[in-house]
Amino acid sequence: MNTQNTMLSPELSPESLKKIDREVAKYPADQKQSAVMAALVIAQDEKGWLPKETIAAVATYLGMAPMAAYEVASFYNMYDLHPVGKYKITVCTNLPCALSGGVHAADYVKHKLGVDFNETTADGKFTLKEGECMGACGDAPVMLVNNKRMCSFMLPEQIDALLAECK
Repeated sequence: MNTQNTMLSPELSPESLKKIDREVAKYPADQKQSAVMAALVIAQDEKGWLPKETIAAVATYLGMAPMAAYEVASFYNMYDLHPVGKYKITVCTNLPCALSGGVHAADYVKHKLGVDFNETTADGKFTLKEGECMGACGDAPVMLVNNKRMCSFMLPEQIDALLAECK
């Protein structure tokens, strides 16, 4: 573990810092910042989202400018810059998915949850996001749960089962 920088990252647990160190070890010593995407995922897994202070702590730990890490976090939609529900459901609405029911699936989820894109249910359980291509166009409509679990062929029956499973 990089004990020299541990004191600079009070935002993250020792377990998360160990995971980040494993990612950093995959790159040449002078290119620690190459692990920024993985480090942000690790930080988000711990915190549930990425407050600016956590992004800055990751940047400091990797020896890079906080703005550079923020640029990465704000560019990719897998990073959450605001609190999200326990279950973040991202619906792909890019053209191939849209043509294969993605928009209908999104409308169905909106109706079932009573929220629009970028909103969280009153109980804090679900956040609905509109997503970019997930690379599974042949499986449309496609949804991603908490950036980790891809769900394919999401028709109303499958959506109902997914929501019931999450409750």
